Amino acid sequence: MKIVHIVPGFGGTFYCGNCLRDSGVVASLKKAGHDAITLPMYLPLTLNGSETDEGIPVFYGAVNIYLKQFPVFRHMPKWFEKLMDSPPVLKFAAKKSSSTRAEGLEELTESMLLGAEGHQSEELQQLVDFLKYHEKPDVVHVSNALLLGMAKKVRDEVGVPVVCSLQDEDVWVDAMHPDHREKMWQLLAEKGKDVDAFIAVSDFFAGVMQKKMNIPNEKLHVLHVGVTPDAYAYSKPASDPRAIGYVSRMCEENGFEILVDAFVLLKNNPAFNDVKLKATGGQTGDDKAFIHKQISKLKQNNIETDFEITHDFTQSALQDFLKSTTVLSVPVLNGEAFGLYQLEALASGVPLVQPDLGAFPEISKATGGGVIYKPNTAAALAEKLAEVLSNPAQLEAMSLAGRKAVEEKFDSNILSEKMVGIYKTLI
Repeated sequence: MKIVHIVPGFGGTFYCGNCLRDSGVVASLKKAGHDAITLPMYLPLTLNGSETDEGIPVFYGAVNIYLKQFPVFRHMPKWFEKLMDSPPVLKFAAKKSSSTRAEGLEELTESMLLGAEGHQSEELQQLVDFLKYHEKPDVVHVSNALLLGMAKKVRDEVGVPVVCSLQDEDVWVDAMHPDHREKMWQLLAEKGKDVDAFIAVSDFFAGVMQKKMNIPNEKLHVLHVGVTPDAYAYSKPASDPRAIGYVSRMCEENGFEILVDAFVLLKNNPAFNDVKLKATGGQTGDDKAFIHKQISKLKQNNIETDFEITHDFTQSALQDFLKSTTVLSVPVLNGEAFGLYQLEALASGVPLVQPDLGAFPEISKATGGGVIYKPNTAAALAEKLAEVLSNPAQLEAMSLAGRKAVEEKFDSNILSEKMVGIYKTLI
């Protein structure tokens, strides 16, 4: 089967769980003998230090589609458009913060969802022509609902089913100005009619998006995120010293401040003098001042030497990082649709300490590899961390259960074949 996955690129400046998840799906499909490719949009899809599917162009170049929101740039000469889509310009754009913030991009998001009626109609036609004449897929799978503006034209002109993953779109839309938010959900619901099937990454998020987009039951499927267990070396939770790990973009929305504040509280207890805090996952331009503020807190409490940032978060570096941690906690403020870092930790034998939000309770229950706390405050997190770190037997039991669950329930090779089963019902 020929499958094209259309995925937003992020330039590789931070840990993007959704991007890693989508690329993992394509890798599993290839392993199973399917002809699958990743087609990046906006920015290069840089994973583990290299770009995926070499030779595949980046569509909807981030700089060009932004400029075309302004009338003066809607008729740029081709040489200028080509320059703005060049790898050096796109890599420079990836280092900026604007592509990761919904604020200020409401009109661009709306234009993208309008598809052929939006300001990026030329880019859409280029993508459709590439699919129609170059790739000739059996099915097109878009990474998230914010890409639904292309669905109708792909179905009509390429003549294949369009499948859409559902993963954290609410974070982007709900962060918009109230004047745009409701209009955006209405537009998403309307464009959802052009899709043959939706695949949510968790039961929790299926419920969220079905309500917001009025998705009929027969179009909605749930398929959890997966990883390849063999790609992760299992080891018991680190004990000398003990360490709390954080794997995600280091920003306020992902709860990094809550974890830092909880660590400060934990270190007030002499029983946890040996405990370290280790973080990885990168940052954008927006995050520098925020991270500096967190480090200042640690310095004020004379525990900055117990904190370590690992800037390399490629898979090999992440393996070493997880091997040195005892538990993982990423206390995202409003929870997540899934959180791939949870499976990466569990596959490596690292238990989870997560807030009672989003899909976190669902994953903890399904794996037996973590505990949940509430409310999502530094005090509650510090209390739960103290409880878990003081119980080696519980840590080992969760470590073994988590690894077993990844092998039996969250193996990407098994989950990808289930996804192919959904494709087959549509073709």
